[in-house]
Amino acid sequence: MSKSLIIVVVIALILGMYGCSSYNGLVQSDTNVQEKWAQVQTQYQRRADLIPNLVRTVQGAANFEKSTLTAVIQARANATGIKLNADQLTPENIQKFQAAQDQLSGSLSRLLAVAESYPNLKANQNFSELQAQLEGTENRIAVSRNDFNGAVKTYNQSVRSFPNNIFAGIFGFPVKGFFEASQAAQSAPTVQF
Repeated sequence: MSKSLIIVVVIALILGMYGCSSYNGLVQSDTNVQEKWAQVQTQYQRRADLIPNLVRTVQGAANFEKSTLTAVIQARANATGIKLNADQLTPENIQKFQAAQDQLSGSLSRLLAVAESYPNLKANQNFSELQAQLEGTENRIAVSRNDFNGAVKTYNQSVRSFPNNIFAGIFGFPVKGFFEASQAAQSAPTVQF
């Protein structure tokens, strides 16, 4: 065997081993993003599951504004209607998902604000428990979104770094989108006394 053939074989083996290592690292990072996305969806689903109980409690405890309840029910339907799997996490899809979730958050905020006008509802134990569960769920959503963004950051760095970007392009590992603050969060609320 000639010396040049041995060098070519050794270089090919090194490149093959590096390619396998890069591919496995990309798969591991992509799987981590998928896991974090599943956690985000679980927390949003937990919130969606609490809403019917909250609406029933509010309906039963007060002659409540129908438009507020209808808005919450419609926002919940819109939010749960958008299903994304981990392969669809483009910035545009994340934005659509977030817009539906923001609409639901706004409707829930209005529901809770209007509920403050009903003393018998505020004193209702079920309503208080549901309100506390909803608050805890919102905190869990925030934590899950932060964890997801951390996983996406690591994944995107891996996909975009040289020479992994070559293997990412060959094996179909696209850049994934982050959760970003909604447009409404960009301006401070006005407080008037």
